[in-house]
Formats: sequence, structure tokens, C-alpha cells
Amino acid sequence: MTLSVSSSAVAVPPAPVKTDQDLWIQVLSALEKQIQRSQFITWFRGTAVLGREEGTLIVGLPLPMSLNWHMEHYRLQTLKEVQNIDSSIEQVVYKVDVGLKDNPERAVNLLTLFPEQKKRKLPGRQEVKMAEGLTSKILSPRYMIENFVVGASNRLAHAACQAVAAQPGGKYNPLFLYGGVGLGKTHLLQATGNEILRKMPRATVVYATSEDFTNEVVDAIRLQKMERLRNRYRKVDVLIVDDVQFLANKERTQEEFFHTFNALYEDQKQVIISADRPPQELQLAERLISRFARGMIADISMPDYETRLAILVEKAQNYEIFMDAKVLEFIAGNMETNIRELEGILMQAVAQYELEQRMPTVKSISEIMSKLSYDPHVEEEEVGFELPQKRAATFQDVMEATSRYFSVSVLDMVGTSRVREILIPRQIAMFLGKKYLRMSFVRLGELFSNRDHTTVMNAVEKIDDHMQNDPQLLREVRAIERELGFV
Repeated sequence: MTLSVSSSAVAVPPAPVKTDQDLWIQVLSALEKQIQRSQFITWFRGTAVLGREEGTLIVGLPLPMSLNWHMEHYRLQTLKEVQNIDSSIEQVVYKVDVGLKDNPERAVNLLTLFPEQKKRKLPGRQEVKMAEGLTSKILSPRYMIENFVVGASNRLAHAACQAVAAQPGGKYNPLFLYGGVGLGKTHLLQATGNEILRKMPRATVVYATSEDFTNEVVDAIRLQKMERLRNRYRKVDVLIVDDVQFLANKERTQEEFFHTFNALYEDQKQVIISADRPPQELQLAERLISRFARGMIADISMPDYETRLAILVEKAQNYEIFMDAKVLEFIAGNMETNIRELEGILMQAVAQYELEQRMPTVKSISEIMSKLSYDPHVEEEEVGFELPQKRAATFQDVMEATSRYFSVSVLDMVGTSRVREILIPRQIAMFLGKKYLRMSFVRLGELFSNRDHTTVMNAVEKIDDHMQNDPQLLREVRAIERELGFV
């Protein structure tokens, strides 16, 4: 491969590749510079190259739930970096190999090869001591501006947080966010703090609940150290206070917060506040309310159906679980209270998969919701006194369900490729067609590019035999059977 270089630089060729493992480490080294670290560690941990077949590089994944994510998000990017090193590779395919999980002898140890750069050290507690004796709750690294799902219900709040993160203490000061429980206020507050620290590592960002602030005031009064408390807070660059409505009926705390707010505001330090209602509806001192109202006010309401669905899709990907779109659509359509409860139902589905090895279905999710006192709406048309019979699965349904589960196309399954990642789904579809639809070997052969009936017979017998000794294959087949209503 020819490398283009400028006249002032000398091209440095890639290090020689001795083994497939060397190749994969070089590929990961290139990808690590292009992908956010948390995503890189999540999706490439425990991976390895399993081998090559006729210009195809076979990459092993430790979890079946990772397959679809790699196919959609990283396949082309990975292929590009592979071909930069070895131009003889024409395609990258994936194979799930659970034996790679937590196996440093077979898989690449990402944390050793790509150690995280040093950051602020945080103790293993919910709080961190800062300069001048200040205490702040730890900002969770899970909360980032870029992973907040934006919709019509929160677009203004999200944009305001982005503006504040870009210019703390600017025109959006103070920033006041309000909305009901579980709608994402805490995510945005902490994400803004994280983004400010990313851009200004030396900034002093304090995140506290109104209860935390009250407790500090009470301690300062008890120890007669109010002046010290006031002086400490004047050293803050950004003060974030969550759930400020709980300052109601705490006159002394409100007074101290008022003075702290004024001092920071006059020094052009950023103040970010959240509450469950707009400033005018808070049971607080009028002078505090007027200060809150002078800045940027943005509400966060319950997300619409499309945003709820987008949140579920992202969360399911984070949990590394394959879930049928109809299941996510059902949850999004039936959970209209808040995002925490929406995610709670998704967690129940994840637990069902991990603990019971059952793929979530609309029916199983409906049962979960009913047990948790939700009232899911399942559309069923009544004919007289009987419910209509469910449509029997066809062979097209078998092909589509198998295609979705393994993230391979139906065209590839009926084609001629012998790559294992396509061969196994093809053989499973043949097995299901024979077992449940009573299709003949000859007819199945015709549907799969006119293959000989003995080829189909061998494929069906192979799947049947391997299911007895391969738990992973058994789980995969059972998941597709349940999806089709065979079991």
C-alpha cells in the first residue's frame, strides 16, 4: 500500500505483522484513537482474531449481544484499519466465542495495552474533598452531554447546558432546569459539570443536593464557622445544586444560599440549579426566586414516544443485549410516566435474558409490567367470545427471525458463502424448517440455492447433534424458537 507523505515528513510504515494477534493489536491501536474510550473498552474488550478464510478475517466477540452493535457501528471502520495493515483482507466477519470472555490468554487485554491516562483521583465514596475544604458529590462518568438522548421535550435544556459548558459564567447564568422526577435533570447537571472539567481540568466544580448544602450550613452554625463556609464557596468556579425545592422552610439555609449565589454571580462564576417546578412556583424567599428568574430557565418534560424509543435502543446497546424492535416499541408505547421507570422495565427484560436465558418478548414484558402494577395495553381484537388465532409462522418468518438474531442478511443465508458466521444461521433455518414446518429436505434444498437434499439432511442432523453438547447453540436456537412461537 502506498502512503502519501508531505515533503517535510517521512512516512513511518506499520510495524511488521507476525501473527493474527499482532495484526489485531495494531488495528485496536488505530481504533483506540478514533473511538471514545468508554465505548472502546465496552465493545472491544475480550475480542481476538480467530483466523482467516479466503481473504476473510474472522474476529471473535465474547458476547452474542455485541454482534449486532459491531455489525452496525464498527465493521467498516475495522475493515478500513485492517486493510491499512494487510490489503489482502477483503472482508471482516464476526463470530461469537464465549470462551474469550475474561480469558487473557486468548483475547487482547485492553486495559493493559491501552491504560487510561491519569485523571483526578477520586476516593471510593460518594463524595470527594476539594480545595479549601469544600465537599462535592462525585460526578458520574456515565453522565455525558453526548450520550443524553435529545428530543422535543428536552432540546432547549440540552442546548442551554451545551452553551454553559462552552462558556461558564456567560450569558446563561444562572441556568435553572426544572421538571418532574426521573426525566433527566441529574443527567444534564452532572454531564455539564463533566464537560466543563474536560475543557477546564483545573476548574473547581462543586455538585451538591439542597440537602448537602443544608447539612453544611447546620454544621457551620453548630461549630460557629459560618464565615469559613462563606469564604470557601467563593473559591468555586461552578456551583451545581440539585433539587433546590427542598430548601423550602429552611430560612437560614436560604439566606446563606442567597449570599453565596450573589457572591458567585458577581464574580461571573457559573451557578446551575434544578427543581421540580419553575422558580415562580417554589416556596422560597422572594429574593431567591427573583435571582433564579434573571437567568436562563429551561424545562424538561416527559419525552415523546420517539424519544422514549431512542432512549431504550441506546440503553439496550449499553447493556449489550439483542432485543427485538417490537419489544422496545411496546415498552416505549406503554411507559409514559418517567424515564427511570422506563429504564426499570428494560432492566427487568435484561435480567430475564441473563438469569433465565430467555429472549424478551412482548408477552413476557407485558407480564412483567402487570406484576409491577402497570397496565400495559396489548391490542387484541375480539371476535364474538373468542380471541383470533395467532397466524402460524411461515418459512419466511423463520428466515427473517434467524437473520435478525445473527445479524446476517437473508440473501447471504440462501447464498453460497461457506463462512461459519453465515453457515450456522443457514443450518439453523434448515433445522427449524424441517422440525416445525415439516418441510422436505428436497424443498428446503430448492429454497437454499438448489442445494442437494443430502446437504440439507446433513445440516439438520448437525444442528440437532450439536445442540446436545453446545449450550450456546442451544440458547440461540431456543431464542429463535420462542420468537417464532414454536415453544
